[in-house]
Amino acid sequence: MNRTDWLLTPPERGNPATRIDRRRPGGAAWSEGNDARPLVHGAAYFAELLERIDGQREGDLLLFTDWRGDPDERLARHHPGRDGADRHGTEIATVLSRAAERGVIVKGLVWRSHLDRFQFSETENRHLGEKIENAGGECLLDMRVRPGGSHHQKMVVLRHSGRPLLDVAYIGGIDLCHSRNDDTSHLGDPQSMPMAGAYGPHPPWHDVQLALRGPVVGDIEAVFRERWQDPSPLSRSPLTRLRELLHHEDTDADSLPPQLPDPEPCGTHTVQVLRTYPNRLLRGYPFAPDGERSIARGYLKALRRARSLIYLEDQYLWSPRVVACFAHALRVNPGLRLIAVIPSLPEQDGRLTLPMNLIGRINALDRLRAAGGPRVAVYGLENHAGTPVYVHAKVCVIDDVWASVGSDNINLRSWTHDSELSCVVLDETPDPRPPHDPGGLGDGARGFARRLRLELSREHLDLDPAPHASGGAEPTDGALCDPGAAFHAFAAAAADLDAWHADGRRGPRPPGRLRSYRPPDLAATSRVLATPLHHVLVDPDGRPLRLRRRNAF
Repeated sequence: MNRTDWLLTPPERGNPATRIDRRRPGGAAWSEGNDARPLVHGAAYFAELLERIDGQREGDLLLFTDWRGDPDERLARHHPGRDGADRHGTEIATVLSRAAERGVIVKGLVWRSHLDRFQFSETENRHLGEKIENAGGECLLDMRVRPGGSHHQKMVVLRHSGRPLLDVAYIGGIDLCHSRNDDTSHLGDPQSMPMAGAYGPHPPWHDVQLALRGPVVGDIEAVFRERWQDPSPLSRSPLTRLRELLHHEDTDADSLPPQLPDPEPCGTHTVQVLRTYPNRLLRGYPFAPDGERSIARGYLKALRRARSLIYLEDQYLWSPRVVACFAHALRVNPGLRLIAVIPSLPEQDGRLTLPMNLIGRINALDRLRAAGGPRVAVYGLENHAGTPVYVHAKVCVIDDVWASVGSDNINLRSWTHDSELSCVVLDETPDPRPPHDPGGLGDGARGFARRLRLELSREHLDLDPAPHASGGAEPTDGALCDPGAAFHAFAAAAADLDAWHADGRRGPRPPGRLRSYRPPDLAATSRVLATPLHHVLVDPDGRPLRLRRRNAF
């Protein structure tokens, strides 16, 4: 497999100012010999993160960035029927503060957020930073974004002085905040944020994070260091600067210790780090003076090779401009199918907010279906009680070869306007199960990409893994390896569950969690779409249209 067929070269990244592509001899734009593991759901991620942080000692390094951080979010999973005493002391602020008190060097960058009256997270992020600072760490509230933008990257880097085999980085879609600590049962997180009423008091939450070991840990650390060492003020707003003074906030980043050598190779995965940074007004980022669009460009390159199946899990799937590249791939490859798993409902409801949130999605799905017709299938999820599951994952698998997990959604914000971080994984090892050859390209399925797709598919189809002679697990339905069979398995499971609901939920519930996606309250949405000025009044990507037009991939 030729890596340059699927991955971006340094010129294709389009950001010569970054040191990401200058870290290795020969200027390789990716690292080899890594081990990437998907951690499906916040419970799996939080449990591992808690163990790894508690294992750090004096002189080790802990770096993190986040969109939102709730200081009281507990990393230990709640178990029904227990009093929860075993969870005390696992609050994220307590865990990070305890590490700082042990002598771990703790540094964090959390988005400052817009004002709390807009239902973001200004207060929570500030309180998390205060607790870490009081323990001897350092956590800065970073508002170095374009107007209306956010820092959406979610990473944790753990380095160990003299113990490089323990080094690990985590990236993906999971914030260190409320609602994220759910598992495969999808009963929700007891510490939940309010959402649309259909999701209930504890919204079920589906998400994915990557655990990374090997040389790529150094790349993720370099991403943090570029932002940390940015000499620009944390905010340009005079009001924000005044609040910083009133709250005695730390606004000057202390120096970091020199970066350790990258961990040694430990696996078969080639990993490329991709990002989005906006082209900031007036003064850009020193590491991306004209912004960076490598996430969008990575998709554009990989989609040109798609021949059999695009598997998506995404929070939004908005914006006709963004899905145009998916539609083009469907149009020029008549054997290509697309499966998308998205939220059945927007996170917020209301007479105005619901249709506004659906405009971008309806337009995007119309474009995909016009290009692919019945080869495009879109699903929502529900738990076994019939409660919708909020899909927050950001995953794409193309032809069981190219796999991406990150903080970025399929919408214009993530591709142009917010800061985002994603990793593309190519496995050097072919999948041992009967491979398919997408379009005669000779690539065949690769181990990581196929395992990731099958793990997610098994959960949605209620297929339990069966023991394997090697000690691992194989799916009970090996036909899922075939893209066509997988496409039809999703359709059949959703049809059975839809029919059961239509029949008043009589009789045993069919297996699976998939529901055919149907936009709610379509009549109200249609009224907004019919308004002559809706394209001026409403931007489904949530920012001024005049800023949106300035961005390009």
